[in-house]
This record gives sequence, structure tokens and C-alpha cells, in this order.
Amino acid sequence: MATTGDLETQVAEARRTISSDGYPMSIGELTNLYRDGELIIRPEFQRFFRWSSTQKSQLVESILLGIPLPSIFVAQTKDGKWELVDGLQRISTILELQGELRDANGRVLPPLRLEATKYLPALEGRIWESASIPESLTDAQRLDVKRSKIDIKIIKRDSSPQAKFDLFQRLNSYGTTLNSQELRSALIVSVSPEFLVWMETLSNYESFVESTQLSDRMIEERFDLELITRFIILHNRPSIKLTLSSLRDLPQVLDDEIVQLAFANPNGIPVVADSFRKTFDAIAKNGGELAFKKWDANKQEFKGSFLSTAFEVFALGIGFHAANGTPFRLDILNAVKEFWSRPKMQAGYATGRSTEARLIQFIPEGRQLMSA
Repeated sequence: MATTGDLETQVAEARRTISSDGYPMSIGELTNLYRDGELIIRPEFQRFFRWSSTQKSQLVESILLGIPLPSIFVAQTKDGKWELVDGLQRISTILELQGELRDANGRVLPPLRLEATKYLPALEGRIWESASIPESLTDAQRLDVKRSKIDIKIIKRDSSPQAKFDLFQRLNSYGTTLNSQELRSALIVSVSPEFLVWMETLSNYESFVESTQLSDRMIEERFDLELITRFIILHNRPSIKLTLSSLRDLPQVLDDEIVQLAFANPNGIPVVADSFRKTFDAIAKNGGELAFKKWDANKQEFKGSFLSTAFEVFALGIGFHAANGTPFRLDILNAVKEFWSRPKMQAGYATGRSTEARLIQFIPEGRQLMSA
């Protein structure tokens, strides 16, 4: 049994991995830091800025009413600048209100136009400042906003990268509205923005886009990056690690392993990119989007839309052979028909099964089925 001394030692060691500071700062000061390029909101994070106009207006209402705002967290970079870690929605709203927020291309976004709120219905239609629009906030109201303070928690630059990542992960798992891949992308950015850019290049690869034919909603929710993540982690995974125990809680496995890869390979993994391109070039040329649909043997037609099961069997199956230099089948649609014509698949074998149970069944089957 661990002793009190053991706990004290562990606490002391863990504290040494992360150095922090904190103090209140006015919104005006934070705005100046952003304007001067000393407060950084990474473009990769801006896709997660999706508060509604109502939520943004409620934040401004809180500021005008003097309601304290929650702390924000920033990480100090090597050159002393602050990189926003937690508080994106609040800070982006405050900057947008003032007409200071820039998009990923550096263009200034239009100032926020406010909505009526519960306690301040007269906020309806108000903007920050305009000589031509009488609905501007008054000088006094703008000063109230600028002088409002926010508590800043600073993760100092001598903290370990792993500690920064762990903190980011914890902060973003409390009440987050991000889906698993959006959060995973943010975690990758906190470790290596360049790695996420590399993943984005894979998601935009023409053969991948043509073959998967994902809906606008799926792309908006970054299901394309979810598929890229699964390909990277699973296509050449050793058989010994394709078990329920090793894949238990798949989202966490994907989080942990993709972040480890981002740490170790900040500029991407060329051999994986090569296997990925070979895989989807073959699929695009020999079946395209039909490879990821279900074959109805009775009606002799491909039906429905993109199926994750088909991706697990055919994309990961071909990817395994591409990674190992072993020949794989090019009569992909014949393989698709063969797979869906199996009695167990006709009976809806995959329905109701957990993702993990499906993977440990279908990844090995896909490797065997797609072997030339």
C-alpha cells in the first residue's frame, strides 16, 4: 500500500513538470496583445469557434452587468508570446465584438451585431462602434467592456510539452461541445500544428475524396479526419494489438496514439502517406465510392451511403498490404460483393456490435480478403 510519503513525492514530481502563473488582465489589455500578435489563436482552432449569436450576446450581457468571467488558460511560447489553450469561445467573442477578430487567412471579420438578452433587451442590433449607425454602444459602455478583467492562468514555457498536452486534454473534456474528432484535432494542434496540417493534406487527397464521397455534414464534423486517424493507427496495426483489451475505449486509444505520433513525427510520416495514397488510388480506380456501399445480392445493386464497416474491411485491408509491400486484389468490387454476400453479413452481422468488436473482427478479415 502506498504511503503518505509516496503521495507527497508524486505530487512534488508532477508539480515540477508544469510551471504556472496567473493574474487578472483587462479586456483592453488582452485585445492589445492580440492586435500586436502577442496573444495567439491558432487558425486550426478557429474552426471550433461556433457559439451562436445568442451565446455571444449573453457573454456581452455578463460583461456589461459586471458578472465575473471564468479564467482563461494560455501557454507561453518559447519567444514569450501567449497561445490560447482554453477560453476560445469567450476571447473570440470579445474580439469579434470589437471588430478585431481575424479569420484563418488574416482577414478582419465584421464586428458582432448583438441580440436582445434576458436582462438587456435593448442590446438588440447594437454593435461596438460606428459613426454611421446610431445603435453603437456608448463610450461609457465600451469603456466598461475594456476595463472588465479576466483571470489569466499562464502555463509557463519551462513546463514539459506532455504536461501542456495533459492539461489541454483535461480542460477540453469538461462540458465540451466538440465531437471526438474535433477535440482530437485540437489535442494534435496543442502538440504539433504541422502534424495536423499533414493530416489535412491526406483528407484533401483527390482519390480519398472521390472514393469516400462524404456528406457536407460529415465533413463539417470532421469525419474525414476521423477516417484518416483510423487509417493511420489501424491499417498496419500488429495482430497482437487487435484485441478487445487493446482497443477498449477506441476514442481514447486514437487520442493517445495519434498524439504520440504527432510528438514523434511533427512533420508527418512519409511511409504512411505513401501507403495511404496507394490505397485510395487503387480504390478510386477500381470501384470508387461503390467500395464503401453495401452490395444487395438480391437486387444486384449497391445501396446506401458510406459505411464505416466497408472502410474497415477494404481501406484498412488494402492499406495493410500497401504498407507491407504484399500484393493486393484490384478486383475490388468483386471483393465487395463477396463480402456482403456472406450469410453472416446478409443477416446484419455488424448491427448492434460495438465499434471495438467490429474492428477486431473485420480488420483481419479485410486483410485476408484483399490479399492477392
